Amino acid sequence: MQIRKLEDEEKGRTRRLYEEVFSEDSPSFVDYYYTEKTKDNTIYVVEEGGLRAMLHLNPYTLMVNGKEEPSHYIVAVATEEACRKRGYMAALLKTALRDMYQAGEPFAFLMPAAEAIYLPHGFSTVYEQEQRYFRGKADLPDGWTARKARLEDAADIADAAEKALKGRCKVYARRDKAYYERLIREYESDGGCLMVCEREGHIVDCLPAVEEIPEERPKIMVRPVNVKRLLLLLELDYLTAVCFQVTDPIIPENNQVFMLTGTEFSGVMLMEGKPENSEGTLTVEALTKLVFGRISPDDIEKEEGVTATERMKEELKKIVPLSPVYLNEVV
Repeated sequence: MQIRKLEDEEKGRTRRLYEEVFSEDSPSFVDYYYTEKTKDNTIYVVEEGGLRAMLHLNPYTLMVNGKEEPSHYIVAVATEEACRKRGYMAALLKTALRDMYQAGEPFAFLMPAAEAIYLPHGFSTVYEQEQRYFRGKADLPDGWTARKARLEDAADIADAAEKALKGRCKVYARRDKAYYERLIREYESDGGCLMVCEREGHIVDCLPAVEEIPEERPKIMVRPVNVKRLLLLLELDYLTAVCFQVTDPIIPENNQVFMLTGTEFSGVMLMEGKPENSEGTLTVEALTKLVFGRISPDDIEKEEGVTATERMKEELKKIVPLSPVYLNEVV
């Protein structure tokens, strides 16, 4: 088994496997994906007498507590049916995560076909996507109008979206002109479109119009990649000082004792802690749930592999959760 990163000119080789595994995607959407998204993504493959499995990393710039952070959306994880249960997916994930760690990325995210697939690899669910779709002009608030978005609208849509998200979300994908130019093409490739909603000539919303509105809310799972970088992005609401161990079976560099200090003014400061001073142990899964507000410090010891003193729990309560999250990307 050989795992390697494809060169740009080789990426088209994975289309056969994509169409085989993701047969629900329309040919026009696959055309869009292999024309647009593969321009700047990274594709890892397993080769063993041919291309047997793949994993795509689609790049996004995330806003995390107001700071721009590089991250990747893990998509199109697929293995030939005859070659499953050979550990290919685990090997691809480990390679991709190690590379993202070296690049200093705080965390990666994905939309699972089933949560159980990714739980053994340190991923935790942090968000259920909002179901915001255009349902007809009759459903718009009084004074609003709607029209189909054009490519020349992309910069104005981005400005409006960035202002709205900055005011209410701790984590979201940064909006810019290129983001919406791509998104307009994405929906049009699958028979839909983006609708611009305006009031008194100003853009107030942008909603996808699709042939069939999904009934279920897709989940988004997150995994810490560079734990130190993730911790440094956090905000505190009071003077904090706590020492704890992090355990990560896939990225050994994350297995450290961290001395976390800081205030609501300074943010987090980190030092290397001593094992004898550690007040407890957090797995990467528990750390994810804690910092994204999915579990309280009082309940943290219910997580497998976690220990925490009462003082540690009280100090962890001073971390401001990375919530709300808004990661509504499809690919």
